[in-house]
Amino acid sequence: MTEILKRKEAVKTYTEEMKKSMEKVGGNRQKNVGFEPGRMTAGEKEKLLATYHPDYMENEFEILKVGKNKGEKVPKELAALLQGKSAVKSDFDLSRPDYDTDVLIIGGGGAGAAAAIEADNAGASVMIVTKLRIGDANTMMAEGGIQAADKPNDSPAVHFLDAYGGGHFAAKKELLYKLVTEAPEAVKWLNSLGVEFDKTDDGTMITTHGGGTSRKRMHAAKDYSGAEIMRTLRDEVLNRKIPVVDFTAAVELILDENGSAAGAVLMNMETREFLVAKAKTVILATGGAGRLHYQGFPTSNHYGATADGLILGYRAGAKLLYADTLQYHPTGAAFPVQIFGALVTEKVRSLGAKLINSEGEVFMHPLETRDVAAASIIRECNARNKGVHTVNGVGVWLDTPMIDIKHGEGTIEKRIPAMLRMFGEYGIDIRKEPILVYPTLHYQNGGIDITPECETAVKNLFAAGEVVGGIHGRNRLMGNSLLDIIVFGRNAGRNAANRSKTGESAKNENLSLSHIDAFENELKKAGAQSGITSPVLLPKYTK
Repeated sequence: MTEILKRKEAVKTYTEEMKKSMEKVGGNRQKNVGFEPGRMTAGEKEKLLATYHPDYMENEFEILKVGKNKGEKVPKELAALLQGKSAVKSDFDLSRPDYDTDVLIIGGGGAGAAAAIEADNAGASVMIVTKLRIGDANTMMAEGGIQAADKPNDSPAVHFLDAYGGGHFAAKKELLYKLVTEAPEAVKWLNSLGVEFDKTDDGTMITTHGGGTSRKRMHAAKDYSGAEIMRTLRDEVLNRKIPVVDFTAAVELILDENGSAAGAVLMNMETREFLVAKAKTVILATGGAGRLHYQGFPTSNHYGATADGLILGYRAGAKLLYADTLQYHPTGAAFPVQIFGALVTEKVRSLGAKLINSEGEVFMHPLETRDVAAASIIRECNARNKGVHTVNGVGVWLDTPMIDIKHGEGTIEKRIPAMLRMFGEYGIDIRKEPILVYPTLHYQNGGIDITPECETAVKNLFAAGEVVGGIHGRNRLMGNSLLDIIVFGRNAGRNAANRSKTGESAKNENLSLSHIDAFENELKKAGAQSGITSPVLLPKYTK
């Protein structure tokens, strides 16, 4: 690491304003390490969110004119896709399927992989299709850890209360109950598969706090938690020889004569050739929407996060829940420009780094929930004019040197090596210098509405992972996303596999795309045609 820092020192180009502000941060560091501002009251939080959080910017949303959520608001960028046109026509030939399986899983991230493993365990034939490669997903980019109440001073009930309150009391209770009660077993399952969680010498799991948690229940693999979980799940899928079709996107769902999910029309991302996959049940595990860059925000998301599952499910008749709520992670990298928007894990704050404004002042409790923290940073930068200006934006300091001061030299290198390396690539030694952060579009709180069995409003269409809404309410606590992909991914796999063996599964007869015409007619009648072909599959960064 020392050699990297020496080699990259020339890349770092602080402005004079940044240098002067950094001096103030360093001058106040010893005082700020021991200073703990009080938490906000419920009323203060609501006022802050209503004034500064992006979810409350009414002019950035549009009312849907068609579909199961007609009359509800969603981000403008999403509305255009939900009310877009299909890439295929309803008369597309479905008579000669290229693939035939019991369970078709659309998406190759953590939820899709967990679903595939459990569907395979249940004896079903299963296939994963993914528009990039298996593992190219937000799961891979998650850093901080996974929650589970498995310590003597904790319980699923306390976990429930933390998450329910953190989500503004809006979560579907039956989904949240499932999340927290199955959490300890989910972590145990991952451990048994080979995930290298942080442990003490005697094998005890090391746990830490996250924003909004009242107990230390965050299990981590340093700050590579998502990558380590995804590595393990991917290897398990491949070792089982579960078929994975990479670089192949789902562009439309196929229904049977009864309106049940019966497969998907696929597109080879390289040749643009259309293919047909026939299935008895389908699982959507397509992840989030960060690459739509709502309201022009940067994103921490992987390249393929373009809301595909929401579009496919909605056009087929699924209902969305809380699609107007997004999570803007408070600490995205604001400098240097090469990593603008990249995630700076919340674990940095849980280890003791505090958020500091341009005057060297601590302006909020370090472990407020993510929405409150993000709104606080936006307020500091805009209304209070205490942000630090860079060549490409504005941000506040996250005073990382506090961590080694608080816990001893070497803590940063041991506990958050990915952060040390990411900034070290640009000549910034986070052991000695603070880093600049600003909120980045991170997580899709809303998504497809499901039952506790993971089934959508479309029979035999299941969903799991970030594509689902309602599990976390209107805000998610750190560590509950890696948890939900495991809990609901496994459940979706088991339930879809079991359904595929019954008479209630898709008949695989008289396959149809008639829902495309029905939806387009509804769009015409409402005058709501956006003219965009959706899903868009990949973001466009060229004009």
